[in-house]
Amino acid sequence: MRLSRLLESENRMKMQIPDQEITSITDDNRKVQKDCIFVCIKGETFDGHSVAQQAVAQGAAVVIAEHDVGLGDRQMIVPDSREFYGQLCAAWFDHPERKMKFIGVTGTNGKTTITNVIKAILTANHHKVGLIGTIQNEIGDEILHTDNTTPMVFDLMTLYDRMYRSGCDTVVMEVSSFGLVQKRIGLTHFDTAVFTNLTQDHLDYHKTMENYYQAKKMLFTVCDRAIINTDDDYGKRLYDEITCEKYSYGKSGDYAYQPVSVKASGTTFLLNGSEIRMHMTGYFNIANATAAYLACRLAGLESTEILPTLQACPGVKGRCEVIPTGKDFSVICDYAHTPDAVENILENVKLYTEHDLICLFGCGGNRDRTKRPLMAQAAAKFADRLIITSDNPRDEDPDAIIQDILTGLQDNPAVKYEIVTDRREAIAHAIRTAQPGDVIVLAGKGHEDYQIFSNNYHTHFDEREVVAEILKNSEQ
Repeated sequence: MRLSRLLESENRMKMQIPDQEITSITDDNRKVQKDCIFVCIKGETFDGHSVAQQAVAQGAAVVIAEHDVGLGDRQMIVPDSREFYGQLCAAWFDHPERKMKFIGVTGTNGKTTITNVIKAILTANHHKVGLIGTIQNEIGDEILHTDNTTPMVFDLMTLYDRMYRSGCDTVVMEVSSFGLVQKRIGLTHFDTAVFTNLTQDHLDYHKTMENYYQAKKMLFTVCDRAIINTDDDYGKRLYDEITCEKYSYGKSGDYAYQPVSVKASGTTFLLNGSEIRMHMTGYFNIANATAAYLACRLAGLESTEILPTLQACPGVKGRCEVIPTGKDFSVICDYAHTPDAVENILENVKLYTEHDLICLFGCGGNRDRTKRPLMAQAAAKFADRLIITSDNPRDEDPDAIIQDILTGLQDNPAVKYEIVTDRREAIAHAIRTAQPGDVIVLAGKGHEDYQIFSNNYHTHFDEREVVAEILKNSEQ
């Protein structure tokens, strides 16, 4: 692509080198090739400006930087190289972000369920939809692997381009706080943005809840309409602070819901007075369903077009997912990995637990340590018994992580808990000791089919498979 096509006219005026063919664009010095554009970005541990001259020596035609890197007419200085890289990536793919409608969902909990339900409803109404999220990316029925909830900006624009070329008219995506702060969304403008809630998570990165909130808030500067959960304190604040067209939902608001019944077989609730019965269970899924319903209404669908799919939706993998056992006790797999999410799933499951509610959980290594005792306190509120184990220990000692978790139980000596460090053995122990009517909640892994150990070593670990193997072995 010609340099003149990649750069806006006002930026071309800053360039002193002649127009030429550009072979690629990158912010990764390992991917520099002849006649490419290399963008210097300062990250957490590496600053691309330090290899600017090396990039030119490797053949880069142009270097984009935030300050003078000594390359004369081979450099272009911009105020924000991350932001500029996003513009370049969009231009490289001829702006696919301008050719489809975008619905973004942000918040700590609920993003995956809401985006999947929206996609299901739009698909049932003859839209071809792209999905970008935590579990996987999807182009219609095509499933694509994902490493990040919000992909890096070049990968994101690559995905947009594929979606548009395959006929997608709408993209529904989870928008992470990382993706917003690191400007991974580039020039994406959202027709509708949804805010679910904000509870403690990712403070190892954001440091404070205020920073975390401000990161999420960024989405609502690049949208036409906002859907806000005003049951959440941060949601109330956000609703008051944003200036775009906005709608509230919750137990009160523009779209008010009222629970009627929550059972293992499904949930019934009233939405602005109309009764809705759905297969998804849990009070939290009433909020998720309401957000999805409103997003689809704003996308132009009528209630009669939305409700059949919403009511029939079975839910999402790893979100309050019942794992078949054929036994007189139940096993539920859920991604709950924050104190609020653990409390929500247990409070809801407790409603239909006939005997004991058992919560098996751990905490990830190399992540926010302050969350660990809070996880124990949240689990102890509703569970009758805790089994504390490992999650993704990464480079930390799993037993040391467990000791951090246990500090949350110091003031509650009545809590019944056991420590089984190995997660597979912990699940086996839970199943061996389960009584009729018990419900075992495996919290933290959800859709994940791996565990992460030191040096980023991934080993296959799918809790559905693990439960099946344990049950099979117990019958032999």
